[in-house]
Amino acid sequence: MTDETEAPGPIQQATLWSDELWTARVIKNEDDDGWAVSMTRQGDPEPALVGPWTMGRDKKNPKPLDAPAFHTLVKTASEVLRRHEQQLHARLNRSVSVGAGSERIRVSLRIVPDEDNPHAVLSALDELGAELGEARVRPDFRLSADSAAAWIESGFQKPR
Repeated sequence: MTDETEAPGPIQQATLWSDELWTARVIKNEDDDGWAVSMTRQGDPEPALVGPWTMGRDKKNPKPLDAPAFHTLVKTASEVLRRHEQQLHARLNRSVSVGAGSERIRVSLRIVPDEDNPHAVLSALDELGAELGEARVRPDFRLSADSAAAWIESGFQKPR
């Protein structure tokens, strides 16, 4: 009897390759007579990447997966996930720098996409990284140089 928590070993078949983190699966392309390959990270519900796959020499069956192709697919799928994470971070985090007297204050807005209680956190840091103020705001708060300056001038009171 095998331990259920034990990770399966690598699979290296013509249309299915996997390692401890990724699974590549060659699938029939439903839109035409060709083939596609999907790359799914272990534990993820959906593939990170689905793309066309090359026909074999018989022009009917797919080209078999091999080590170089698998490693290229892993690299490409990892890059796709990295870009998605960067885009999500950019959507949820914004900042502006505002001159206040002789110093610059960095005001940041971090959106918390909570299903039950979405909100954002506005924070201000001085040039040395010391926190000057923090306030919870609506998730649709518009951070701009003007709104940041107004918040600083208010003594970091919660914006309305």
